[in-house]
Amino acid sequence: MLKLMYITKSPEIARIAEDAGVDRIFVDLEKIGKELRQGGMNTVKSDHTVADVAAVRSVLTKAQLLVRVNPIHDGSQQEIRAVLDAGADLIMLPYFATEEEAALFSGWVGGRAKRMLLVETIGAVAHLDAILSAHLTDFVHVGINDLHLQMKKKFMFELLADGTVEKIGKICKAHAVPFGFGGVAAPGGGKLPAEFVLAEHYRQGSDAVILSRSFCDLSQVTDIARVTDIFRSGVAAIRSYERFLQKQPPLFFEETHRQMARRIAGITEG
Repeated sequence: MLKLMYITKSPEIARIAEDAGVDRIFVDLEKIGKELRQGGMNTVKSDHTVADVAAVRSVLTKAQLLVRVNPIHDGSQQEIRAVLDAGADLIMLPYFATEEEAALFSGWVGGRAKRMLLVETIGAVAHLDAILSAHLTDFVHVGINDLHLQMKKKFMFELLADGTVEKIGKICKAHAVPFGFGGVAAPGGGKLPAEFVLAEHYRQGSDAVILSRSFCDLSQVTDIARVTDIFRSGVAAIRSYERFLQKQPPLFFEETHRQMARRIAGITEG
């Protein structure tokens, strides 16, 4: 089964997600450079803090705590130390481009938490084999939003149709490093239907996915009972569809991939 991740700074929402079966609660400290890259886009810009890391840590009993820090900058070592002290199980480095950046990050984490590299630049893709050969990370996640912008694509899921994510996944598998990519809504939702996305995770041997804003948009849903129901029913629906996928032959995934590529082409050409 895929490891499901959800981004929140709220201890209450973290507990709801954990109780529903979410595997990793994701506190997001990344701010540096994000507005410049994604300004004008309908994307989530984080206001999370190290204090939120500690607050979420205090309520979790089963789920892992994942924290995304800022890209490498003058204060990175201090930021990573603070996140470690606040109790992170995994730390994610975003928007890096070189082996040197990955090595700095790995050294600063220093074995106190698991390391996750967010591959979302052309440079990161180009240097990934060397980075994995040097054992500089425990996990890889492919950030298809920023990567598709760097590659000047129209739609982030084009990277599933054109082989970009598959290429990255093959490098990870060659080094036995678990990888995941992108985000997903609950089955029945998403601009690209979640069923296609989940099938692609299974076709490629992916390990993890982020539950997207489409899964539960807390800017639109504020009633806690409703939020609880969304998480319970949504996670259950994903797990049910995963059980279906586990029983399918290779031909199913080949045909679903072709159908997905046609759907993506229709979105980009429409």
